[in-house]
Amino acid sequence: MSLESLLANKTRSFLSMLGIIIGVATVIAVFAIGQGAQKAVDDQFQGLSANSIMVFAGRGKTGSSKLNVADAQVILKEAKYILTATGAKNGSGSVSYGTESESGAFIGCDENYFHISNLEIDLGKTFTKEDIDDRAKVAVLGSKMAEALYGENAERVGTFITISGKKLEVIGILKEKGVSMGKFNMDEAVFFPNTTAESSIFGKAGMVMLNLLVDSVDNVELAKEEVTNILRDEHRLRASQDNDFDFWDAGSMVGEAQDAARLMSLLLISIATITLLVSGIGIMNVMFVTVAERTKEIGIAKAIGGKRGNILSQFLLESVILSMIGGVIGVLAGNGIIYIVNRTSFSELVKLSPSIMGIVVGVGFSVLVGIFFGFYPALKASRLDPVDALRSE
Repeated sequence: MSLESLLANKTRSFLSMLGIIIGVATVIAVFAIGQGAQKAVDDQFQGLSANSIMVFAGRGKTGSSKLNVADAQVILKEAKYILTATGAKNGSGSVSYGTESESGAFIGCDENYFHISNLEIDLGKTFTKEDIDDRAKVAVLGSKMAEALYGENAERVGTFITISGKKLEVIGILKEKGVSMGKFNMDEAVFFPNTTAESSIFGKAGMVMLNLLVDSVDNVELAKEEVTNILRDEHRLRASQDNDFDFWDAGSMVGEAQDAARLMSLLLISIATITLLVSGIGIMNVMFVTVAERTKEIGIAKAIGGKRGNILSQFLLESVILSMIGGVIGVLAGNGIIYIVNRTSFSELVKLSPSIMGIVVGVGFSVLVGIFFGFYPALKASRLDPVDALRSE
C-alpha cells in the first residue's frame, strides 16, 4: 500500500527524494575529499622523520646569530634527548651541466646528514668520511635537480657539474622526498662535503643549520627546551636577550597539515548534514500534505478494522521508503561524482578516495531522516477520528 501510494504521486515522490539524493551524494563526496586530503598529507610527509628537529640561525635582539656547525657536537654531548646531531651550511646559487643551468639550494654537510634527514639514495652513493677528510669535490643531487639538469639522460652518476666555477663529480642521486625541510626543498638541492663547502664553495659565508634526531616523538618538545638552554649558554645570551636561533620540526608541520585537512572535512560534513536536515523537513511537509489529502482513506481504513498501529506503520513506511531509495540513488550519484572528478584536472590538487564510512553514514543518516521526520505526520494520521475522517471531502 505504501509503494502504491508513492507510485501514484511520482513527481511529488521524486521531488521529496531529491533533497535526500543531494544530501547523501554530498556526504559521500565530502568523505572522499576528506580522505583524499588526509592521504595527500600522508603521502607528502611520509619521507619526514617526525622526531627530527632543525635549528636555524635567527637574529633576534642580538644583532647576529652565533650559531655555528660546532654547536651540533656540543648539543650531542650535553643533551640527553638527542640521539644524533649534525651541522651543515646552506646557501643557494646556480649549478650547470653542459648547456643546462639551474638555480637551487646548496648544502655542505657530513656523512650523517642523509640518515638524520631521512634522505634515501636512488642511484650511486653518498659521500663518506674519507671524502670529507680529503675535501673531495663530489656532489649528491636531489631528484628534481637531477631531472632538470639531465632530462632523460641516463648518464648521471660519474658526470661533472659546475658550481661557482668549481667542477664537482656527481656520485649519487637521491630519491624524491616531496617536501621542503625548513627553508630548503631537498629535491632541488645539491649536497657536498662540508669541508669542500668551506674550501671551495661558501668560504666563511653560508647559513648554518643544525639537524638533530630526538630519541622519541614524545620527547620533541622536551628536546627543544633542552637544546634552547644549551645554545643560550653556549652563545652567552643574557636573560633579556632573545634566542639567536629558530626551530623547525617535522612533527608539528605534519600535525598542522593533518589538522587543516580534518577541519576542512568537518566543515564540509556540516554542510552536507544541513542539506540532509533540510531534505528531511521537505519530506515531513510532503507527508503532512499526504495525510491531509488522504483523510477519508484513513477513515475508511479505521472503519473496516484498521488499527492505529497499522495506519502509523503505513505512513511511516512511506517516509522511510522515500529516504532509503533517495539514499541508494545518492550513494550511486556520490560515487559517480568521485569517478568523474578523479578524471579531471582537479585530481592534481586532491585525488578523491572512496570511503566505506561515507556510504554507511550517508545511507544511515538518510534512513534516520525518514524515520525522524516521517514519524510525526504518521502519528497524526493514526490519531485521526474515523467519524471525522469519513466526513472529510
